[in-house]
Amino acid sequence: MEPDPDILRRLDPALHAFAAARSDLSLSGLAAVRDSLDQRRRDAIGQIDAAGVEITDAMVGREGAAAVPVRIYRGAPSPSPAVIYCHAGAFVLGNLDTDHRQCVELARQGACTVISVDYRLAPEHPYPAALEDAAAVLAWAWTTAQELGLDRDRLALAGNSAGGALATGLAQQSAAETVPPVVGLLLHQPVLDDRPTASKAEFRSTPGFDGVAAELMWRHYLGQTVPSAAAVPGRSHQMIGAATTFITCSELDPLRDEALEYARQLLRAGVRTDLHIFGGTCHGFDSLCPDWELSKALLAMQAEALRRFFRKS
Repeated sequence: MEPDPDILRRLDPALHAFAAARSDLSLSGLAAVRDSLDQRRRDAIGQIDAAGVEITDAMVGREGAAAVPVRIYRGAPSPSPAVIYCHAGAFVLGNLDTDHRQCVELARQGACTVISVDYRLAPEHPYPAALEDAAAVLAWAWTTAQELGLDRDRLALAGNSAGGALATGLAQQSAAETVPPVVGLLLHQPVLDDRPTASKAEFRSTPGFDGVAAELMWRHYLGQTVPSAAAVPGRSHQMIGAATTFITCSELDPLRDEALEYARQLLRAGVRTDLHIFGGTCHGFDSLCPDWELSKALLAMQAEALRRFFRKS
C-alpha cells in the first residue's frame, strides 16, 4: 500500500522508511505476522547491550491453571523495587522477546527489577486470559517478594500498546483493592478503549498500526465477551485512589485520543498524571527505530518516571 501523502508530510523524516508498513491482524494472515515478528525480535536480542542487567527466565505456577512464563531483568541490588511489564502486540502477537530492549533499559536506567509477562494471546485465548496471567504474576511478586529479592512496597505496573490495557486493568483492580497495591503505572501508546474516537477515524492508514487493526484487535481479544468496564479500561470509572500514572503516546496513532481521554479522567479524579505526546511519530516508533534519539529519550523519560514512583513510595 502506498503511504498516505498527508501522513507522510506529518511523519518525521526519521520514520519515512516505515511509512508503508501495515499491521495485518486478519485471521488468515495472523500466523505469518506472528512468525515474522517473533523472528525479528529474536534476531535483535543479540544486538542489545544488557551490561549491568541480570536476566533469567522463570515460570509462575498457579493452582488450576497453566504456569505463566516470565523473564526477570535485575538492574538493582536486593531488595529492589519492581515493575510488572506487559508487552505490546495487539493482544494477538508477541512474547518475552517482543519488548526485550525496553525491559533491559527500564531495569538499568530505572534501577529496578522488571518482570516481563508472557501472557496468553487472543484469539485462541480471549479475555480474560491475558489479564488473569498478568494478575497472577503481580500476586506472585507480592507474595514471594522476599524470596525474589523484591521490595513489595514498591511494585509498579507497565504496559506497551495492548500491554497497556492489561497494566491499566490491574491498576484499576489495585485501586479497588482486589489485587496487591502498586505505586505507579507506566503506559506507552496504550490500548484503552474499544469505542470509536476521532483519531481512529482519522488514522485508517498509518504506519505501524491503524484504525482497521484497532477494530480487529478488540474483536480478537473480546471474543464473545460484551465490552464492559472489567474488560475495557476506558469504560471503567475506577479512578479514585488510582496509582500515579505516566503516559506517552504518538501524534499519528489511532490510539492517541483514548490515551488523552484516560489522562483527563485521571486528572479529574485528582490522580498525579504525566502525559507526553511525541509529535511526528507513529505507533511503535520506538520499536521501528530503536536507535533514534526520540526512542532513547522515551526510555529515559520512562525510567525517570519509575524512579519517581519508587522515591515517592
